[in-house]
Amino acid sequence: MVKIRQAIVVEGRYDKNTLSQIVDAPIFETSGFGIMRDRAQMALLRRVAQERGLIVFTDSDGAGFVIRNHLKSAIQPEYLLHAYIPDVYGKEKRKSAPGKEGKLGVEGMTREVILECLRRAGAVFEDGETVEATQITKQDLMDLGLSGGPDSSLLRKKLLKKLDFPEHMSCNAMLQALNMLYTLPQLQQIMKEL
Repeated sequence: MVKIRQAIVVEGRYDKNTLSQIVDAPIFETSGFGIMRDRAQMALLRRVAQERGLIVFTDSDGAGFVIRNHLKSAIQPEYLLHAYIPDVYGKEKRKSAPGKEGKLGVEGMTREVILECLRRAGAVFEDGETVEATQITKQDLMDLGLSGGPDSSLLRKKLLKKLDFPEHMSCNAMLQALNMLYTLPQLQQIMKEL
């Protein structure tokens, strides 16, 4: 069991069950889209975020990004970290069929993938480990053709696929993830290879 300083918010009880077997941290559920109507739960998440920080750890499908974006708009960004799982196609063991988009959710990820996602998000582990973000700017994305150009959307999709990032990431979310994982020179090299 790995102890993490921040609290974590996930979509549902199966995600919570999976994480609770791997990390020692407060884990909250959004009850899927229920968080959009639950003022008391949102108030609690805001307070927890201010007290110890909150890691948003939703699935990489469209629904997960709707929930993530709702939390982003409701909680001050300086209290949030975002953990992104890779797009892995398949179905969870408990299900008879894959989800709508055919991707595994948080509950379907291995221990190693979950811990790596938390490290990349900047989670502070009991031993003090954290990942320092490098600074890639929006201007860098424009210079590389990833935003502001006629083919930017297509180029971003190619980059997301190459980096095994969720396909529904917004430009801002992609920038945040890039800053957690890559330096500008590394990104420039990746873009040359695309």
